[in-house]
Amino acid sequence: MYILGIDIGSTTSKAVIMNDKKEIVASSIVVATVGTDGVSLALEEVLNQSGLNASDISCTVATGYGRQTYEGADYQVSELSCHALGVNYIFPDARTVIDIGGQDAKVLSLNESGRMVNFIMNDKCAAGTGRFLDVMANILKLDISELESEARKAAKPASISSTCTVFAESEVISQLAAGTSIPDLVAGICQSVATRVASQAKRIGVKERVCMSGGVAKNGGVRDALSKELGVEIAYSDKAQLMGALGAALYAFDKINK
Repeated sequence: MYILGIDIGSTTSKAVIMNDKKEIVASSIVVATVGTDGVSLALEEVLNQSGLNASDISCTVATGYGRQTYEGADYQVSELSCHALGVNYIFPDARTVIDIGGQDAKVLSLNESGRMVNFIMNDKCAAGTGRFLDVMANILKLDISELESEARKAAKPASISSTCTVFAESEVISQLAAGTSIPDLVAGICQSVATRVASQAKRIGVKERVCMSGGVAKNGGVRDALSKELGVEIAYSDKAQLMGALGAALYAFDKINK
């Protein structure tokens, strides 16, 4: 038996195939916005990796920003529930999940069984999200993957006071013109994201172990800044960006077995 979880995010599509032992057989991540062929490409890639055909999949669950637009799923499940399931699979002792995606940031509280019991979400503003980092990287003419290494070169992180992406963009341009170094600006940008998300986390209550999921979790500059803001260690897995798809696959597994 094979089951498939697909996480259709605002900027990236992810897919995970698991077998009947709850083992990950294959996974894929394709950068493509909702409404493009990103889902098809992610599905094609994960099937090629596994050597399976679509007919070999017993159950498919879709989650994420664009889950309602995908017609190939047997079930559609909230990304909140799926991230909780995915994180619990990797970190069974996690009690707080910080998920920073392309367009929103979410903080989840989990109980001892790994089930979500509370959450808070910022989905009204790009500040504190992957989109904010994309905009800032573009201003500095950096690839998003370079932000972590640049932040770690900082001697004196810049202060980015604005919480609005548009105003923060002007602020970064002004500081750049005034001679602030790129590493200091990048460190300030990462700190700005961490400050905003930490504020959300503190409102819901932070219980250890704390784990990050979502694409921004790959950015060590943000992870380090968030760890300092919260005063706790941030657990990280190289599967952070797959947590939603992994949780969707686990949901499919439970459905099949029930």
